[in-house]
Amino acid sequence: MTEHKQTKVSPLLQKIVNISSIIGGVATIIFCIWAYFQGILNSKESLSAFILQAGIWGPPLFIFLQILQTVVPIIPGALTSVAGVYIYGHIIGTLYNYIGIVIGCYIIFYLARTYGPGFVQSMVSKKTYDKYIGWLDEGKRFDRFFIFMMIFPISPADFLCMLAGLTKMTYKRYMTIIILCKPFTLVAYTYGLTYIIDLFWGS
Repeated sequence: MTEHKQTKVSPLLQKIVNISSIIGGVATIIFCIWAYFQGILNSKESLSAFILQAGIWGPPLFIFLQILQTVVPIIPGALTSVAGVYIYGHIIGTLYNYIGIVIGCYIIFYLARTYGPGFVQSMVSKKTYDKYIGWLDEGKRFDRFFIFMMIFPISPADFLCMLAGLTKMTYKRYMTIIILCKPFTLVAYTYGLTYIIDLFWGS
């Protein structure tokens, strides 16, 4: 097995990623608490009405948010995906989710391909990096593993997209896999979570 070089991670980049994740997590919690007391989370209709106040800027802002959460783990992806379905409906909401996530996946592949292992290590924990980095030695097997993990609803998908950027996989093959596989994952965990939340809301 090839020994992979542990590229030195930029302390500034690592700090920015860590701070962004913490701020995003705290902001999400604060917003949820505020929204709960404002009655925004009382039903799907109240949540939708609140977000739709953004008017024509709502969809592009939402898609940008999906891109952002894919590139930088500021807000849990499952949360934004479920919100998209509740706000814009199952078909349009899923489409917006899909567009944002696909664009985000392209960006993180590009960043990993451009900046190498140092960038990838700065975005994830050492434990996660060490757990999957061995797949870079597997050649064609990594492609099959990557396809499976992109379809599997519960996987470190964003990290694996960055990991793919460290392989010899072409942009064309990578984007083909993302475009074809992401709908399965997106529909599975989004609709699974909406079902659970609907039970909570009593729908």
